[in-house]
Amino acid sequence: MSVDRPSQTIDPASARALIASNPDVLVVDVRTAAEFETAHIQGAVNLPLDQVDAHLRQIVADAGGAMMLICQSGGRATQAQNKLCEAGLPDTVVLSGGMNAWIASGAPVVRGRQKWSLERQVRLVAGGIVLTSIVADLWLPGARFVGAFVGAGLTFAALTDTCAMGMLLSRLPYNRGRVDVDEAMACIRRPARSRA
Repeated sequence: MSVDRPSQTIDPASARALIASNPDVLVVDVRTAAEFETAHIQGAVNLPLDQVDAHLRQIVADAGGAMMLICQSGGRATQAQNKLCEAGLPDTVVLSGGMNAWIASGAPVVRGRQKWSLERQVRLVAGGIVLTSIVADLWLPGARFVGAFVGAGLTFAALTDTCAMGMLLSRLPYNRGRVDVDEAMACIRRPARSRA
């Protein structure tokens, strides 16, 4: 069953006001652990998108109150919101523009070891494959079709708001930092969320 409803979003200024006025709003960052480590909102819980999928029923059963979902630019958070809504948790909002917009607005962040965002990694890998296939085509006729395949994949990713390459890259050790799923799920279960 699919729930057709427009994505509920919130801009960074309104999100800051919401967090300040309501300490029970749970901020869930669905980026990879590496992206979360680079920069995140104070008090946010890191639960990567694949873990949202794996714990969907438990999140819906345990969540109490409003939940703000965040990713790098809004795409993954919107996917998580749609899945949660379809599973019966409609009280979610997505930070419009994600961490990119949050940081651009001058909002405070907790910074850690700097790593490339998943979106930047996708651009590097896709661009590298296309460039290599075009150069290789000088010696191996037909190699340019690999670049065409990548271009078609990127077009499909844009049209469907999904990214197979991003999902594959998120599984690399570089992106698989430590995520304490049990701790994240405990934060979702806690009725009064006093975050440090």
